[in-house]
Amino acid sequence: MAKANGQQDGIPYRELGRTGERVSAIGLGGWHLALPGVSEQLALRIVRHAIEEGINFLDNSWDYNGGASEKRMGKALHGYREKVFLMTKVDGRSGAEATRQLEQSLRRLKTDRIDLVQHHEVIRFDDPHRIFDEDGANAALVAARKAGKLRYIGFTGHKDPLVHLRMLQVAHEHGFVFDTVQMPLNVMDAHYRSFEKTVLPELVKHRIGVLGMKSMGNGIILKSRTVTAIECLHYALNLPTSVVITGCDSMRILEQALEAARTFHPLSKAAVRELLARTRLQAVTGRFELFKTTSIFDSTAKHPGWLGEEPKRVQQLMPN
Repeated sequence: MAKANGQQDGIPYRELGRTGERVSAIGLGGWHLALPGVSEQLALRIVRHAIEEGINFLDNSWDYNGGASEKRMGKALHGYREKVFLMTKVDGRSGAEATRQLEQSLRRLKTDRIDLVQHHEVIRFDDPHRIFDEDGANAALVAARKAGKLRYIGFTGHKDPLVHLRMLQVAHEHGFVFDTVQMPLNVMDAHYRSFEKTVLPELVKHRIGVLGMKSMGNGIILKSRTVTAIECLHYALNLPTSVVITGCDSMRILEQALEAARTFHPLSKAAVRELLARTRLQAVTGRFELFKTTSIFDSTAKHPGWLGEEPKRVQQLMPN
Protein backbone atom coordinates (compact mmCIF):
# COMPACT_ATOMS: atom_id res chain seq x y z
CA MET A 1 0.00 0.00 0.00
CA ALA A 2 0.97 3.63 -0.30
CA LYS A 3 2.14 5.04 3.00
CA ALA A 4 -0.81 5.65 5.30
CA ASN A 5 -1.26 9.16 6.61
CA GLY A 6 -4.09 9.00 9.14
CA GLN A 7 -7.86 9.00 8.76
CA GLN A 8 -10.76 11.39 8.42
CA ASP A 9 -14.21 10.21 9.48
CA GLY A 10 -12.86 6.65 9.37
CA ILE A 11 -11.63 7.01 5.77
CA PRO A 12 -7.92 6.14 5.39
CA TYR A 13 -5.74 8.89 3.92
CA ARG A 14 -2.56 8.22 1.98
CA GLU A 15 0.31 10.14 0.44
CA LEU A 16 -0.04 10.94 -3.26
CA GLY A 17 3.34 9.80 -4.53
CA ARG A 18 6.05 12.36 -3.93
CA THR A 19 3.68 15.37 -4.10
CA GLY A 20 3.23 15.69 -0.35
CA GLU A 21 -0.53 15.77 -0.85
CA ARG A 22 -2.77 13.82 1.51
CA VAL A 23 -5.70 12.13 -0.22
CA SER A 24 -8.50 9.75 0.66
CA ALA A 25 -7.77 6.13 -0.18
CA ILE A 26 -11.14 5.99 -1.96
CA GLY A 27 -11.83 8.53 -4.68
CA LEU A 28 -15.18 9.46 -6.21
CA GLY A 29 -15.43 8.78 -9.94
CA GLY A 30 -16.98 11.43 -12.17
CA TRP A 31 -18.35 9.44 -15.10
CA HIS A 32 -21.32 8.00 -13.23
CA LEU A 33 -22.53 11.43 -12.09
CA ALA A 34 -24.30 12.18 -15.37
CA LEU A 35 -25.38 8.75 -16.55
CA PRO A 36 -29.00 8.25 -17.66
CA GLY A 37 -31.08 7.78 -14.54
CA VAL A 38 -28.83 9.95 -12.37
CA SER A 39 -30.53 13.29 -11.86
CA GLU A 40 -28.57 16.45 -11.27
CA GLN A 41 -29.89 16.68 -7.71
CA LEU A 42 -28.77 13.12 -6.99
CA ALA A 43 -25.34 13.84 -8.47
CA LEU A 44 -24.93 16.91 -6.27
CA ARG A 45 -26.03 14.92 -3.24
CA ILE A 46 -23.54 12.12 -3.98
CA VAL A 47 -20.61 14.53 -4.34
CA ARG A 48 -21.40 16.55 -1.24
CA HIS A 49 -22.16 13.53 0.94
CA ALA A 50 -18.90 11.89 -0.15
CA ILE A 51 -16.97 15.01 0.88
CA GLU A 52 -18.83 15.30 4.17
CA GLU A 53 -18.01 11.66 4.94
CA GLY A 54 -14.26 12.11 4.35
CA ILE A 55 -13.63 11.51 0.65
CA ASN A 56 -11.51 14.35 -0.71
CA PHE A 57 -10.26 12.96 -4.06
CA LEU A 58 -12.63 13.74 -6.94
CA ASP A 59 -12.17 12.32 -10.43
CA ASN A 60 -13.56 13.68 -13.69
CA SER A 61 -12.79 14.11 -17.39
CA TRP A 62 -13.42 16.69 -20.10
CA ASP A 63 -15.27 14.12 -22.20
CA TYR A 64 -17.49 12.51 -19.57
CA ASN A 65 -21.11 12.63 -20.75
CA GLY A 66 -20.51 15.55 -23.08
CA GLY A 67 -19.23 17.71 -20.25
CA ALA A 68 -22.26 17.15 -18.01
CA SER A 69 -20.18 15.33 -15.37
CA GLU A 70 -17.86 18.31 -14.95
CA LYS A 71 -20.75 20.78 -14.92
CA ARG A 72 -22.51 18.85 -12.17
CA MET A 73 -19.35 18.53 -10.14
CA GLY A 74 -18.75 22.26 -10.52
CA LYS A 75 -22.19 22.98 -9.09
CA ALA A 76 -21.71 20.46 -6.29
CA LEU A 77 -18.42 22.07 -5.27
CA HIS A 78 -19.96 25.44 -4.46
CA GLY A 79 -18.79 26.00 -0.89
CA TYR A 80 -16.77 22.75 -0.95
CA ARG A 81 -13.94 23.51 -3.40
CA GLU A 82 -11.19 24.05 -0.82
CA LYS A 83 -12.04 20.77 0.90
CA VAL A 84 -11.14 18.57 -2.06
CA PHE A 85 -8.31 17.47 -4.33
CA LEU A 86 -9.85 17.94 -7.76
CA MET A 87 -8.72 15.95 -10.79
CA THR A 88 -9.83 15.96 -14.41
CA LYS A 89 -8.46 14.69 -17.72
CA VAL A 90 -8.02 15.96 -21.26
CA ASP A 91 -8.01 13.94 -24.47
CA GLY A 92 -6.11 16.40 -26.63
CA ARG A 93 -2.75 15.23 -27.96
CA SER A 94 -1.88 18.54 -29.63
CA GLY A 95 -1.08 21.50 -27.46
CA ALA A 96 -3.87 23.55 -28.99
CA GLU A 97 -6.53 20.90 -28.37
CA ALA A 98 -5.34 20.12 -24.83
CA THR A 99 -5.43 23.83 -24.00
CA ARG A 100 -8.95 24.21 -25.42
CA GLN A 101 -10.22 21.28 -23.39
CA LEU A 102 -8.50 22.44 -20.21
CA GLU A 103 -10.09 25.89 -20.49
CA GLN A 104 -13.51 24.28 -20.91
CA SER A 105 -12.92 22.09 -17.87
CA LEU A 106 -11.96 25.08 -15.75
CA ARG A 107 -15.20 26.84 -16.71
CA ARG A 108 -17.37 23.80 -16.15
CA LEU A 109 -15.80 23.00 -12.79
CA LYS A 110 -16.16 26.66 -11.76
CA THR A 111 -12.58 26.94 -10.57
CA ASP A 112 -9.44 28.81 -11.57
CA ARG A 113 -7.17 25.91 -10.60
CA ILE A 114 -7.41 22.14 -10.99
CA ASP A 115 -5.22 20.15 -8.62
CA LEU A 116 -4.37 17.37 -11.09
CA VAL A 117 -4.83 17.18 -14.85
CA GLN A 118 -4.11 13.91 -16.62
CA HIS A 119 -3.61 12.93 -20.25
CA HIS A 120 -6.63 10.69 -20.80
CA GLU A 121 -6.78 7.30 -22.52
CA VAL A 122 -3.14 6.75 -23.38
CA ILE A 123 -3.98 3.49 -25.14
CA ARG A 124 -1.99 3.66 -28.40
CA PHE A 125 1.73 3.33 -28.92
CA ASP A 126 1.77 6.62 -30.86
CA ASP A 127 0.14 8.57 -28.01
CA PRO A 128 3.36 9.19 -26.01
CA HIS A 129 5.24 10.81 -28.89
CA ARG A 130 2.25 12.95 -29.86
CA ILE A 131 1.86 14.11 -26.26
CA PHE A 132 5.58 14.91 -25.91
CA ASP A 133 5.96 16.62 -29.29
CA GLU A 134 7.31 20.16 -28.93
CA ASP A 135 3.80 21.41 -29.81
CA GLY A 136 2.11 18.57 -27.94
CA ALA A 137 -0.25 18.31 -25.02
CA ASN A 138 2.36 17.95 -22.29
CA ALA A 139 4.04 21.23 -23.19
CA ALA A 140 0.60 22.83 -22.96
CA LEU A 141 -0.04 21.36 -19.51
CA VAL A 142 3.39 22.44 -18.29
CA ALA A 143 2.63 25.99 -19.48
CA ALA A 144 -0.76 25.86 -17.75
CA ARG A 145 0.96 24.70 -14.56
CA LYS A 146 3.32 27.68 -14.72
CA ALA A 147 0.28 29.93 -15.17
CA GLY A 148 -1.31 28.49 -12.01
CA LYS A 149 -4.19 26.73 -13.78
CA LEU A 150 -3.17 23.31 -12.55
CA ARG A 151 -0.80 21.87 -9.96
CA TYR A 152 0.14 18.34 -10.99
CA ILE A 153 0.29 16.32 -14.21
CA GLY A 154 -0.42 12.62 -14.79
CA PHE A 155 -1.77 10.20 -17.38
CA THR A 156 -4.32 7.42 -17.59
CA GLY A 157 -4.93 4.36 -19.74
CA HIS A 158 -6.74 1.04 -19.59
CA LYS A 159 -5.65 -0.99 -22.59
CA ASP A 160 -2.17 -2.49 -22.25
CA PRO A 161 0.53 -2.09 -19.59
CA LEU A 162 3.18 -1.94 -22.32
CA VAL A 163 1.68 1.34 -23.50
CA HIS A 164 2.02 2.70 -19.96
CA LEU A 165 5.65 1.61 -19.84
CA ARG A 166 6.25 3.30 -23.19
CA MET A 167 4.68 6.52 -21.90
CA LEU A 168 6.96 6.46 -18.87
CA GLN A 169 9.98 5.82 -21.10
CA VAL A 170 9.18 8.68 -23.49
CA ALA A 171 8.59 11.00 -20.53
CA HIS A 172 12.01 10.02 -19.15
CA GLU A 173 13.62 10.72 -22.52
CA HIS A 174 12.18 14.23 -22.30
CA GLY A 175 13.37 14.73 -18.73
CA PHE A 176 9.84 14.65 -17.34
CA VAL A 177 8.46 12.67 -14.39
CA PHE A 178 4.72 12.32 -13.96
CA ASP A 179 3.12 13.03 -10.60
CA THR A 180 0.45 10.34 -11.01
CA VAL A 181 -0.54 7.42 -13.22
CA GLN A 182 -4.04 5.95 -13.37
CA MET A 183 -4.64 2.35 -14.46
CA PRO A 184 -6.85 -0.71 -13.93
CA LEU A 185 -6.05 -2.60 -10.73
CA ASN A 186 -8.38 -5.42 -9.76
CA VAL A 187 -8.61 -9.07 -8.76
CA MET A 188 -8.47 -10.23 -12.40
CA ASP A 189 -5.74 -7.94 -13.73
CA ALA A 190 -3.05 -10.06 -12.08
CA HIS A 191 -3.93 -12.94 -14.44
CA TYR A 192 -4.11 -11.13 -17.78
CA ARG A 193 -2.05 -8.33 -19.36
CA SER A 194 -1.27 -7.18 -15.84
CA PHE A 195 -0.75 -3.55 -14.87
CA GLU A 196 -0.12 -4.71 -11.30
CA LYS A 197 2.81 -6.89 -12.28
CA THR A 198 4.48 -4.66 -14.88
CA VAL A 199 3.63 -1.00 -14.29
CA LEU A 200 2.98 -0.80 -10.56
CA PRO A 201 6.59 -1.65 -9.53
CA GLU A 202 7.90 1.17 -11.74
CA LEU A 203 5.54 3.70 -10.17
CA VAL A 204 6.47 2.64 -6.66
CA LYS A 205 10.17 2.80 -7.54
CA HIS A 206 9.88 6.40 -8.76
CA ARG A 207 7.36 7.47 -6.11
CA ILE A 208 4.68 8.29 -8.66
CA GLY A 209 1.18 8.44 -7.21
CA VAL A 210 -0.83 5.32 -8.11
CA LEU A 211 -4.48 5.86 -9.00
CA GLY A 212 -6.33 2.57 -9.25
CA MET A 213 -9.47 2.30 -11.35
CA LYS A 214 -11.85 -0.35 -12.68
CA SER A 215 -11.68 -2.34 -9.45
CA MET A 216 -14.99 -3.89 -10.56
CA GLY A 217 -14.61 -3.26 -14.30
CA ASN A 218 -17.78 -1.14 -14.39
CA GLY A 219 -19.55 -4.00 -12.62
CA ILE A 220 -18.59 -6.58 -15.22
CA ILE A 221 -16.16 -8.38 -12.90
CA LEU A 222 -19.01 -8.92 -10.44
CA LYS A 223 -20.86 -10.84 -13.14
CA SER A 224 -18.20 -13.55 -12.87
CA ARG A 225 -19.77 -14.41 -9.49
CA THR A 226 -16.37 -15.00 -7.99
CA VAL A 227 -16.02 -11.91 -5.78
CA THR A 228 -18.10 -9.28 -4.01
CA ALA A 229 -17.87 -5.53 -4.50
CA ILE A 230 -16.27 -5.07 -1.07
CA GLU A 231 -13.67 -7.74 -1.86
CA CYS A 232 -12.87 -5.97 -5.14
CA LEU A 233 -12.34 -2.66 -3.39
CA HIS A 234 -10.33 -4.22 -0.57
CA TYR A 235 -8.04 -5.96 -3.05
CA ALA A 236 -7.28 -2.68 -4.84
CA LEU A 237 -6.84 -0.85 -1.53
CA ASN A 238 -4.35 -3.51 -0.46
CA LEU A 239 -2.04 -2.65 -3.37
CA PRO A 240 0.35 0.34 -3.10
CA THR A 241 -2.36 2.67 -4.37
CA SER A 242 -2.67 6.26 -3.26
CA VAL A 243 -6.32 6.31 -4.35
CA VAL A 244 -8.81 3.73 -5.62
CA ILE A 245 -11.35 5.56 -7.77
CA THR A 246 -14.84 4.13 -7.88
CA GLY A 247 -17.98 5.34 -9.61
CA CYS A 248 -21.19 5.86 -7.66
CA ASP A 249 -24.58 6.29 -9.34
CA SER A 250 -26.66 6.02 -6.17
CA MET A 251 -26.41 6.73 -2.47
CA ARG A 252 -26.40 2.97 -1.85
CA ILE A 253 -23.30 2.47 -3.98
CA LEU A 254 -21.62 5.46 -2.31
CA GLU A 255 -22.32 3.93 1.12
CA GLN A 256 -20.82 0.68 -0.15
CA ALA A 257 -17.62 2.52 -1.11
CA LEU A 258 -17.49 4.26 2.26
CA GLU A 259 -17.98 0.92 4.03
CA ALA A 260 -15.13 -0.63 2.03
CA ALA A 261 -12.80 2.19 3.02
CA ARG A 262 -13.76 2.14 6.70
CA THR A 263 -13.53 -1.63 7.05
CA PHE A 264 -10.30 -2.05 5.13
CA HIS A 265 -7.38 -3.74 6.87
CA PRO A 266 -4.23 -4.98 5.10
CA LEU A 267 -4.88 -8.40 3.63
CA SER A 268 -2.72 -11.34 4.61
CA LYS A 269 -0.70 -13.08 1.90
CA ALA A 270 -2.98 -16.08 2.32
CA ALA A 271 -6.09 -13.93 1.76
CA VAL A 272 -4.59 -12.45 -1.41
CA ARG A 273 -3.67 -15.91 -2.70
CA GLU A 274 -7.20 -17.13 -2.05
CA LEU A 275 -8.76 -14.21 -3.95
CA LEU A 276 -6.45 -14.69 -6.91
CA ALA A 277 -7.02 -18.44 -6.97
CA ARG A 278 -10.78 -17.89 -6.88
CA THR A 279 -10.71 -15.53 -9.88
CA ARG A 280 -8.00 -17.15 -12.00
CA LEU A 281 -10.12 -19.35 -14.27
CA GLN A 282 -12.50 -16.53 -15.10
CA ALA A 283 -9.67 -14.03 -15.59
CA VAL A 284 -7.06 -15.70 -17.78
CA THR A 285 -8.64 -14.74 -21.12
CA GLY A 286 -9.54 -11.18 -20.14
CA ARG A 287 -13.22 -11.73 -20.90
CA PHE A 288 -14.32 -9.83 -17.77
CA GLU A 289 -11.87 -6.98 -18.44
CA LEU A 290 -13.50 -5.69 -21.61
CA PHE A 291 -11.60 -2.41 -21.38
CA LYS A 292 -8.49 -4.42 -22.31
CA THR A 293 -9.94 -6.80 -24.89
CA THR A 294 -12.50 -4.68 -26.76
CA SER A 295 -12.94 -1.08 -27.93
CA ILE A 296 -16.14 -0.60 -25.92
CA PHE A 297 -14.43 1.64 -23.36
CA ASP A 298 -12.26 3.53 -25.88
CA SER A 299 -14.08 6.87 -26.14
CA THR A 300 -11.30 8.53 -28.12
CA ALA A 301 -11.50 5.76 -30.74
CA LYS A 302 -15.10 6.81 -31.35
CA HIS A 303 -14.15 10.51 -31.38
CA PRO A 304 -10.68 10.83 -32.95
CA GLY A 305 -11.24 14.55 -33.46
CA TRP A 306 -10.84 15.03 -29.71
CA LEU A 307 -7.14 14.27 -30.07
CA GLY A 308 -6.44 17.29 -32.27
CA GLU A 309 -4.26 17.55 -35.34
CA GLU A 310 -1.11 15.53 -35.87
CA PRO A 311 2.13 17.41 -35.08
CA LYS A 312 3.27 19.91 -37.73
CA ARG A 313 6.46 17.96 -38.35
CA VAL A 314 4.36 14.91 -39.28
CA GLN A 315 2.14 16.91 -41.60
CA GLN A 316 5.21 18.35 -43.37
CA LEU A 317 6.53 14.86 -44.12
CA MET A 318 3.31 13.63 -45.63
CA PRO A 319 3.03 13.56 -49.46
CA ASN A 320 0.87 16.23 -51.05
